[in-house]
Amino acid sequence: MEYITTTMSNLLQQTAFLNLTGGNILMIAVACFFLYLAIRRGFEPLLLVPIAFGMLLVNIYPDIMVHPEDSSTGTGGLLYYFFQLDEWAILPSLIFMGVGAQTDFGPLIANPKSFLLGAAAQFGIYSAYFMAIFMGFNDKAAAAISIIGGADGPTSIFLASKLGQTGLMGPIAVAAYSYMALVPIIQPPIMKLFTTEEERKIKMEQLRPVSKLEKILFPIIVTIVVCLILPSTAPLVGMLMLGNLFRESGVVKQLTETASNAMMYIVVILLGTSVGATTSAEAFLNLDTIKIVALGLIAFAVGTAAGVLFGKAMCKITGGKINPLIGSAGVSAVPMAARVSQKVGSQADPTNFLLMHAMGPNVAGVIGTAVAAGTFMAIFGVK
Repeated sequence: MEYITTTMSNLLQQTAFLNLTGGNILMIAVACFFLYLAIRRGFEPLLLVPIAFGMLLVNIYPDIMVHPEDSSTGTGGLLYYFFQLDEWAILPSLIFMGVGAQTDFGPLIANPKSFLLGAAAQFGIYSAYFMAIFMGFNDKAAAAISIIGGADGPTSIFLASKLGQTGLMGPIAVAAYSYMALVPIIQPPIMKLFTTEEERKIKMEQLRPVSKLEKILFPIIVTIVVCLILPSTAPLVGMLMLGNLFRESGVVKQLTETASNAMMYIVVILLGTSVGATTSAEAFLNLDTIKIVALGLIAFAVGTAAGVLFGKAMCKITGGKINPLIGSAGVSAVPMAARVSQKVGSQADPTNFLLMHAMGPNVAGVIGTAVAAGTFMAIFGVK
């Protein structure tokens, strides 16, 4: 009888029930809510499903993220090793390669003015930087947090790692990816607030055809120019343009398919689950996290508003040839932000087609966010 009692007691001690805290239960509930948004509502399931499941796992079994030095066996947890690939900036760079292989840069080449709209949307990043300093974060932490305003998860992770802000990487990454997933909810009210019905109905002229030579030269020229000015952007901009060169050269079909499909999805699984696993209750439930989430939302809203307002200015300058809605796509959530521009425009006029026009600022936003990250690294002397 004593043997049975001891055995049952040992089994009970090994369950997670006795070790769950109120914070763990709250984070498990948040993970389930994210899974609901991803599965039931369809909010970027490729991002939210692995992030939410990583969040679920670490709050049930914290040792899945244990550091080797803290482990009784001397080996780290499974997701700890996944997370090392984030800290080493490997996964964010590979994500950029996949994005480049999936994306047509033609709309940006056909309408170079799109670069200005993409640049305007980065205003949210720089405004968030100063707000973060005002709220008590040091300069490097403020820079890492501010990149959330670009709605760019890989760049947020990359910069946080490069600036040595790994302690904040979990909240920063979760906030960035959450706002990427919630683009269809956050952006439309802001877009409608700053535009009139007449402006939303503006139809833009069809983009000119872009030659194959232009598409091949574009990633090469952008890499040379941007990386000469800001060499620290090479891991992101370089991989983005390499992936696009795979696509446009037409001579490496196998590499294009691998980068845009199999590799991309493998990296998303590793990155998503490891990012979610940084959200243990002990690490996530604190005042700094609340500040980061709030700052990220403000930065994203300001970036969206700045893009739309600059679009209005360009609309006036061009005599009504530019629909201001495409300015909101200047945040680098590709292609979600461009789709939102299309959706809001079609609500005003079902015959309005803005998607390809919005892809120009959207692609420019990806480059602009990477340049913003490189600028911060240059300011702080980080390579």
